Amino acid sequence: MSDDTPFIHRNLPRLLLEAREAVMLHTRPSLRQFGLSDQQWRVLRVLGEHAQLPGGVETGRVAREAFLLGPSLTGVLTRMERDGLIERSRCPQDARRTVVRATAAGLKLVKGLSSTIEAHYAWMEQRLGKARLAQLYALLDEVIALEQPMNHADGLEEDAA
Repeated sequence: MSDDTPFIHRNLPRLLLEAREAVMLHTRPSLRQFGLSDQQWRVLRVLGEHAQLPGGVETGRVAREAFLLGPSLTGVLTRMERDGLIERSRCPQDARRTVVRATAAGLKLVKGLSSTIEAHYAWMEQRLGKARLAQLYALLDEVIALEQPMNHADGLEEDAA
């Protein structure tokens, strides 16, 4: 880093966003071809990964796994329901909660897009090598685990003293 700044390390959040955008450059054209936004795809991907759950997926879980705030998720789900990609219903165990599941049309999109996305991942694996791609996944998993709030609890207590 330059002598003009107090920063020693590179801007990790910016680099992670830049890497995400680089990967999405390959994915976005396919999403747009099917009329999907990035957020709609993230919701469909979550629902596709949990399609075996007979009761659907609670909206709070969808929001967490798709990285969408509640108000944004509501708008995304409304459009997706209108377009016949998902269906919402009340949770049978707790009527205050809503569950979501992909429709047959939504699952068909997931299946169709998964081959395009998996082809891109295979290309990345070929370019980086299987071991390096696995290492990247492992490092990202470690960073995510390291930054979980409960992993900061001890350090915060010491700082407060």
